[in-house]
Amino acid sequence: MTLFDTYDKNYRGVVQSSIDFSGLPHSFFYKAKADMVRELVTKRLGGVAKIAALDVGCGIGMFHPFVRDLFGRLCGVDASENCIAKAQSENPGVEYKAYMDHRIPYDAGEFDISIAICVMHHVLPADWVAFLRDMARVTRPGGIVCIIEHNPLNPLTQLSVRRCEFDRDAILLGARRMERLMGEARLRNIDSNYFLLLPSAAPPVRRIERWFARAPFGAQYMSCGEA
Repeated sequence: MTLFDTYDKNYRGVVQSSIDFSGLPHSFFYKAKADMVRELVTKRLGGVAKIAALDVGCGIGMFHPFVRDLFGRLCGVDASENCIAKAQSENPGVEYKAYMDHRIPYDAGEFDISIAICVMHHVLPADWVAFLRDMARVTRPGGIVCIIEHNPLNPLTQLSVRRCEFDRDAILLGARRMERLMGEARLRNIDSNYFLLLPSAAPPVRRIERWFARAPFGAQYMSCGEA
């Protein structure tokens, strides 16, 4: 049994309780991540038809309703079989597999983009590079490996992590460190942007936030590189 096997039924509640102080629903944060992924796909994979995407450490699939229309094929893997079963029941159009033995259960080059959202802070630091290399393995040459993580420089992020039951083992890593790890994993054209600086979904606010995408102020960041 993994840590997350005990959270398949109350995952949403635990996530929401950790961010209640913000006054925002968890859907706001998932939509912000989805917007970042959409921009990335448009910028780097705009010419690819029926994009194949993999979500590594997908949990119960809460992210997938926000991006299902973006991909021709969407797959998710997770170490928790209970969470995988829950995800499959709620997202029948997505393919799910249990992620066992520290190896992603897909063939080399099978995806145009592989994504891990707030997963690496649960991976042991000694395994960080191997984790990224395995994501790169299942991503085709020229495809994108995308990591979204908490920004440890943001005090509200630190507060939400302390309030989250299943983040007790979290080891947060900043964007600069993530970029170095991606380089060690032999990814190329590595880039990072911060987001979730301002607690509003209003388009003018989102535009203002993009002006500060390079500054380490946002609650989370997205680092990506080419396989």
